[in-house]
Amino acid sequence: METTVTLTKHRVGTVEDFPVEGGACVRVDGRQIAVFHFTSRQEWYACENACPHSGSMLLARGLIGDQKGEPKVTCPMHKKSFSLQSGQCLNDDEYSVRTYPVIVENGNVYIELA
Repeated sequence: METTVTLTKHRVGTVEDFPVEGGACVRVDGRQIAVFHFTSRQEWYACENACPHSGSMLLARGLIGDQKGEPKVTCPMHKKSFSLQSGQCLNDDEYSVRTYPVIVENGNVYIELA
C-alpha cells in the first residue's frame, strides 16, 4: 500500500529577509528550520536547525559551500557537514538532518512541511 504525504506551504519571509550566501533560522509549527540562500547558484535550501551530533540549534549559523558540487552546511561547533539536498552527513554516516522543500514566488520564501 502506498502512503501519500500532503505538504503544506508556509511563508517564512521575503527574499530580502535572508542573508546573501548564508542562512537564517525560522520557526514553523514549533520547529526551528535553517533556511539557506546560495545567491551565486540561485538556489534555496532548508533543513532542521538542530545539529544531530549535539542537539544544538546552530546550523543556520553554519558555513555553507559545496562538496564536489553538492551544496552543504557545516556545523560551526563540531564541523560535521550535511548535504542540503539529501540531509546526509558527508563526513560521518551516523548522522543526518531532515531537509525541506523551499519555494520562492514573487519575492516571498515558503517552506513545505508534512
